[in-house]
Amino acid sequence: MSATNAASAPPALPLTMNLQYTKDLSFEVPAGAEIFATLRSNPQISVNIDVQANRLQQDQAVFEIVLAIKTEATEPAGETGAAPRVVFIAELAYAAVVTLNEVPDNMIEPLLLVEVPRLIFPYARNIISEVTRDGGFPPVVLQPIDFVGLWQAKRGQNNAAQVSTQTGHA
Repeated sequence: MSATNAASAPPALPLTMNLQYTKDLSFEVPAGAEIFATLRSNPQISVNIDVQANRLQQDQAVFEIVLAIKTEATEPAGETGAAPRVVFIAELAYAAVVTLNEVPDNMIEPLLLVEVPRLIFPYARNIISEVTRDGGFPPVVLQPIDFVGLWQAKRGQNNAAQVSTQTGHA
């Protein structure tokens, strides 16, 4: 290979996606068949998302990243006159195992908590959509997630917790 070809080769990717898998999946309709008979309008849906990264082996740069998504649908307030009932709950922990390839220390956290979730989100989104549809409801189609904002908010919470611990306040 000539020096020109070597210089024009694209740089190596900073991570290798080893595998993706459904770590945990749960779908629940607490009210059972009754909800189908009494629900009169579209439920209100709340979505909670979290990302966790864990090193699998201390001596290697191999990590498991878990994208946890919880969707909960409730009856619109006042529909039955009673407190709103939970229509369904869908919980998914979708994981990826990645290897980092000679990544500078300051790039490890953004790669694990922003880039990997961004790569695996479409798969998790599809699973949530299919599970809710197969559960007898309109599919929940998650909107794109701002993983940078999620990571920054999480860092802010962790920094605040460390400061309060260091100053002796809980």
